[in-house]
Amino acid sequence: MSDLVLLESQGAVATLTINRPDKLNALDREVLAALRGRVEQLAANEAVRCVILTGAGEKAFVAGADIAEMKDLSVDDARAFSREGHAALAALEACAVPVIAAVQGFALGGGCELALACDFIHASTKARFGQPEVKLGVIPGFGGTQRLARRVGIGRARELVYSGAMIGAEEALRIGLVNAVHAPEELQAKVRALAETIAQMGPYAVSKAKDVLRDGEGRVLSDANALEVEGFAACFGTDDQSEGMAAFLEKRPASFRGA
Repeated sequence: MSDLVLLESQGAVATLTINRPDKLNALDREVLAALRGRVEQLAANEAVRCVILTGAGEKAFVAGADIAEMKDLSVDDARAFSREGHAALAALEACAVPVIAAVQGFALGGGCELALACDFIHASTKARFGQPEVKLGVIPGFGGTQRLARRVGIGRARELVYSGAMIGAEEALRIGLVNAVHAPEELQAKVRALAETIAQMGPYAVSKAKDVLRDGEGRVLSDANALEVEGFAACFGTDDQSEGMAAFLEKRPASFRGA
């Protein structure tokens, strides 16, 4: 497996690291392929209950897609590259367990899009976000126009995409792009603590909640609520539900198996 994306597991928490620090972790075809490969590995590991996604080095989470690779693409080549990016990020988004982006430094263009494909984002105070593609004469190509609008609202997404503006972590927090901001030296520890908390919850329930939240987005409320009804009911066919409720009534920690 390529070392462009590293995978480390510690207990029930796995960490994916985009490992191209000499290029500020820029996304090219090889990195996208490596990311998909690592996501497939995660899917085969039932012990993992939460994932942290980060970038190597202190300067960037992911500074963007690799402009040197994109510069001379034809229309057909650009379409294919965009589809590769969409496929990799869709695979990450479809991961059965929660994925938390831990963003230090730049998360621009493809880097912002990568973070948006995660369940939510925690950032360092030094993090910087943006979709600056219009400065290069193109638009976001890995889902930025769509996921950004769903995360922060269509008005703010339009402003960020049309202007190519870069915003700091506090502004990203204010508009709902990120969930929390931490001191740089505390980011990884804070995110790991949260990931470990999530990993202690009922894994089937967390996975089902992720499915319902994702699949209900954009549906009319009655249809989305119907998904919740079925998801709620499905939990009652699991050992985790029996264990969780028995542990509560017996005033002891639950021991979940994920089934």
